[in-house]
Amino acid sequence: MTAAPIAPDALEPALRPFGRGTMLPAEAYTSAGVLAWEQRHFFAGTWTCAGREIELRIDGGSNPVTQRAISVGDIAVLLTWAPGGGGIRAFANTCRHRGHEILPAGCTSTKRALMCPYHAWTYNLDGGLMGAPGFRDMASFDPAQHGLVELPAIVWHGWVFVNATGGGPLFHDHIGALGNFVAPYAPEGLIHLAEHDYEVAANWKVVVENYHECYHCPLIHPELCQVSPPNSGENFDLPGAWVGGSMDLRDGAVTMSLDGRSAGIPIPAVDSRQVLYLGLFPNLLISLHPDYVMTHRLTPLAPDHTAIECSWYFVKGVTDPSFAVDFWDRTNRQDWSACESVQRGLASPHFKPGPFAPSEDAVYSWVTMVARGYQGVPPHVSTAPADLTARPR
Repeated sequence: MTAAPIAPDALEPALRPFGRGTMLPAEAYTSAGVLAWEQRHFFAGTWTCAGREIELRIDGGSNPVTQRAISVGDIAVLLTWAPGGGGIRAFANTCRHRGHEILPAGCTSTKRALMCPYHAWTYNLDGGLMGAPGFRDMASFDPAQHGLVELPAIVWHGWVFVNATGGGPLFHDHIGALGNFVAPYAPEGLIHLAEHDYEVAANWKVVVENYHECYHCPLIHPELCQVSPPNSGENFDLPGAWVGGSMDLRDGAVTMSLDGRSAGIPIPAVDSRQVLYLGLFPNLLISLHPDYVMTHRLTPLAPDHTAIECSWYFVKGVTDPSFAVDFWDRTNRQDWSACESVQRGLASPHFKPGPFAPSEDAVYSWVTMVARGYQGVPPHVSTAPADLTARPR
């Protein structure tokens, strides 16, 4: 991996020990060159969440699809499923003849074969070349040598992850200990009842950093503070390319909602007094509640713009998700306003990276992961010092 286009001396303050380190330099949030590097090495080069498989497998209505074209970082990817319940496959969305896309990004198909619209080269859903017009009588042409380039893809607790360069770390190493926290909630069995799509005028890392601290909560989240003490819980430092922590519910509150009450069904065998906030590098934020799971899936659009897909999942039988959706839509919008203000400040010629508050150790863990990633260190080994383990928020 080549180093990011940021001078080493500009990154050095972010890599100092907690208590002496600072945030990343401004160019990490404002430079088009840095974002282009991140798209290739962080998003395409590790394991990016492409969405939930059950939603990826249907079109805009409810029809099952066999093909879906997506972008993973700066690489065009084609997802396929064989009819009748076949598992997911991922391929580079580039024809082996002249490189034309098999399917335009964002499009789906229900066909049982993949056909390049340029010269009609045709492939099986497993990527094998079926036909190449004009090549049948060429003895030197071996169809087996011209199948689509397959890429690593995996379904984890219902979410699809793709490594679009094919050279990323093992998924097991990338996830590390995160599964220990997610598995009890069995999100793959929950029902998707709501989704809000946002576009935020802020860098994707600003959004993640905001997510990982509640230092800001007393000033901009009055509703959240009514149901959860902003200084409650602890942050974790465990193996894997993720950062996370917990918060507690106040006495009298049974969930995160505007009045602390729930119209949901408790998720079995999870802590009913705790909410977990887990950020899996690079683009999936997983919030685990006693009665629902919420995710934020981030897609960088520009150095100062990020698309965010916020989804809510509930136990089967819940009919009205508004108690959770209304609370988090309000909280999200409070966060987006703050993130956009931060982004404007980062663009100022007077900005200098500031220090971390004592409660911002999770942000520090994230920043050092990113900073080491800029230097070529895989994110799953870019952990904060061990003395941050289970540190109170």
